[in-house]
Parts: sequence; structure tokens; C-alpha cells
Amino acid sequence: MNPPVLEALAVTKSYRLGRREIPVLRGVDLAIAQGERVALLGASGAGKSTLLHVLGLLDAPTSGSVRFDGRPVHALPVAERARLRHRHTGFVFQFYHLIPELTALQNVLLAGMMATSTLAWWRGRRAARAAAEALLVQVGLQDRLHHRPAELSGGERQRVAIARALLADPKVVLADEPTGNLDSATAAGVVELMFSIQQQRRLAFLLVTHNEELARRCDRIVRMQDGVVVG
Repeated sequence: MNPPVLEALAVTKSYRLGRREIPVLRGVDLAIAQGERVALLGASGAGKSTLLHVLGLLDAPTSGSVRFDGRPVHALPVAERARLRHRHTGFVFQFYHLIPELTALQNVLLAGMMATSTLAWWRGRRAARAAAEALLVQVGLQDRLHHRPAELSGGERQRVAIARALLADPKVVLADEPTGNLDSATAAGVVELMFSIQQQRRLAFLLVTHNEELARRCDRIVRMQDGVVVG
């Protein structure tokens, strides 16, 4: 087994609702190695999405530690955490989160703009555009580069989101129910695409899903219940 790229060590997460404290994660341990495909299963409310957000530096744990390449990350300065998130972690969500006013190509390029300074972006803009176009071709959208989200099908929008997640050449991809908003035939195509790219790039890949059949295609299944890992 390769050393872990991403680890959660005794991670807890609670939210306050008035005077009440609502525990969501209750001490989660999880490690994902380079090239490993892990499925995260559990009922709604088990804490899967919250764990994904903590691992992806979108939210901070209440206690415990998240490590990237063995390095604790939540104690880093805000700007450094943002750089780590933008450059080394790709996200694919159920509802795409594309900017409706931008074309497919512009939505992918936006990820590159967020990962660097304005000056660095300006200097590297031609290379970034070429990389974004190549990714959109790879996901089968060579004829849809200049279409806006409203002009794309659900499967095409998710393919744009996958290309966007890969622009920075991340080490880790976190996918939260990426096929949950798609019909079965379209979902099958998106899954094949994601798994093919994951293998080609040797990505650490964490997939949140309710689909047992899809989970069995991963290297390992992790099950959550009431904020803890149960198997």
C-alpha cells in the first residue's frame, strides 16, 4: 500500500444551533493512498458530506487533524490552505456548481484563475486555455466548449465539472454523489469517465454515494453511521 495522501485522524465536527451543540462527526479516522479509489457509504445524515468538506478544506474540524502528504493542514494560514485546496484537490458535486453566464471553457478556466495570482494567471493564460480545451476534449465535449450550462444536458454539465476539477492536476479528487442528479444511462457514462481518468492519473479518489453497485467498483468501501466509521 502506498503512503496516505489524505488522512483524517480522530476528526470531530459539531455545529451550534442556538444553545445546542449538534455533533455530526464523532471521531473519524480515514486514510486514502495515491491511486486508491474509496467509496464512502451511509444513510442521509451519517456525516458523509461533512467529512468530505473537512477533508477538502472547505470546513474546519472541531477537533482532530487532517493531513495532506503527512502534513497537518488545518493549522496552516488561510491563504496557504486555499492554495492547497485549489492546487491539489479537485471537487465534483451532485449539482455541478457551474456559473450560468460562462461557457464550458470559461467555467473550467475559472478553476485555474482561483489557483494563482492575477499576474501568474495572465502570464500562463495561453497554456491554461490549451490545458482546459484538452480536458474538455478528453471528457467528450470538443463540440461544446462555447456552450453555456443552460445549453448542456445534465451529463454534459457534470463532464464540465470533472474537467474543472482536473485543471490544476490535483492529487486528490473528492466526489459527492456525482451521479445523483443523472438518469441511469447518463450516470453510467459519467462513472466510466471518472474511473478511467482516476486510473490514468493515479488519483486518490473518495466517492460519496448511496449506490452499492457503484461502491463495489471501488478498491475499498468505508461505511459511516451517526458520524462514525462502522466498517
